[in-house]
Amino acid sequence: MQATPLGIGRWQGAGLLVTTLLGTSVFILPQLTIKLAGFGALWAWGLLTLSIIPVALVFASLASRFPHAAGPAYFVEKAFGAVAGRSVGIIFLLAVPLGTPAAILMTYQFIDALFAVPAGMALVIQSGFLVLLYALNYRGIHISAALQLGLTLSMLAVLALMLIARALVELPATVTSTSGSHVLSAAGLAFWSFLGIEAMSHLAADFRRPDRDLKPAIMIGVVLVGCIYLGCTWLILSVPTHAPLAMVGVFDRLLGGSGAQIIGLLGLAGGIAAVNIYTASLIRLTLSFSRAGVLPAWFSKCNRYGVSERALVTLLLVVAIILVATHQSGQNLEDLVSWVNGIFVMIYFAAMLAAFRLLPASYHWLTAPGCLFCLMLAWGLGWKMAYAVGMVVIAAPLLWLQHQRKTKTGYTPS
Repeated sequence: MQATPLGIGRWQGAGLLVTTLLGTSVFILPQLTIKLAGFGALWAWGLLTLSIIPVALVFASLASRFPHAAGPAYFVEKAFGAVAGRSVGIIFLLAVPLGTPAAILMTYQFIDALFAVPAGMALVIQSGFLVLLYALNYRGIHISAALQLGLTLSMLAVLALMLIARALVELPATVTSTSGSHVLSAAGLAFWSFLGIEAMSHLAADFRRPDRDLKPAIMIGVVLVGCIYLGCTWLILSVPTHAPLAMVGVFDRLLGGSGAQIIGLLGLAGGIAAVNIYTASLIRLTLSFSRAGVLPAWFSKCNRYGVSERALVTLLLVVAIILVATHQSGQNLEDLVSWVNGIFVMIYFAAMLAAFRLLPASYHWLTAPGCLFCLMLAWGLGWKMAYAVGMVVIAAPLLWLQHQRKTKTGYTPS
C-alpha cells in the first residue's frame, strides 16, 4: 500500500493506542484491582499484559497485511465471506454508539468526583464533549494523533516523576497479598483496560506506511500500557493514602500537592482521547460500508479532508439522544458497558478465527492462544454475552438476504 504523506507514524499510532487503552481507567482500575487482590494485583496486570500480546500481534499482522477502514469486519469477510464480515461490522456499529455515551458519562463522573460540578450542569458538560469530538474529527485523525501522542508523553512523564519521587522516600506498604483466585478476578476486571486494540485496525489506511509502522505502533502501545498500569498499581500499593481517588492522594503525598488538578486534567484528556479513537473508527467503518452498499450511499460523501461528515454528525446525534435519555431516566450504565464489551469479545474471537485462514501457518502459535483467551472472557461474561449473540442472530439473516438480493440483481457498489 502506498504511503500517505499526512498519515500517522508509528509513534503517533502508539500514542493513539495508549490513550485509547488508558482512558480514565489508568487512575481508577489499579485501585479497584488492589481491592480485589492486594499485592496480587501486580501479578494480575503482569499476566494480563503477557496474555494480550498474542491477540495484539494477530491484529497488528492482519491490519498491516490488509489495511482497510472496515478493520476486523474486512478480515472476517476475506476469510469467511461477505455476510460474516458485514455481520461483524454491523455489531461494531451497534456497539460504539452505545459505548460512546457510556464513556462520556464515565469521564464526566471522573470530573464530578474531582471538581464537584453542580448537578444542573451535567448534561451541558456532556454535550460539550460532543462539540469537541466534532472538532477533533472534522479534519481527520492525523491532527488528533499528534495531540494524543503529546498526552501519552505527559502521562508517562507524570508517572516517571512519581516513581522517581517514590524511590527517594521510605514508606511502609499497606496491603498484603491474597490468594490466586483473587488474582484471576482482578485480571478479569483489568481486561477492560485493553479493549481498544481492534480500533487501531480501522485506522490502518491512515498510517503513512502501514506495512512497516502499524505492528510496531500496536506492540509499543500494548507494552507501554501494561507498564503504566503496573507502575500505577505499585505506587498505590507502596504509598499509604486515604484519598477517594488513590492516585490523587499518592501524587499529593509524593510531590506536595496539586494532584487533583494534574491527575484530573490527564484523566479528562484520556477519557476524551478514548472516545475520540472510537469515533474515528466508526466514521471510517460507516464510510466503507456505505461505499460497499451495506449502508445508504448518503454516508459516502466526504468533506475536503476525506472525512464523512455525515457519518460523524449522525453518530454524535445518536450519542446526544442517548445522553439525554440516560440523564432523564437516571439509568445505570454498568450492564450496558458489559453488553458492549461482550460485542468486543465476539469481534476479537472472529478476528482470531479469520487469522487462521489469512495468516501463514507460522502464526498459529499466536492465534490459538488468542482464541482460547476470547473463549475464557466469554465464559466470564456469561449471560451478558446475550446482547452480542442476539445482535448477530438478528443482523446475519438480514445481511444474508441483502447479499442474495444484490447478487441476483447484479448490484455492484461504487
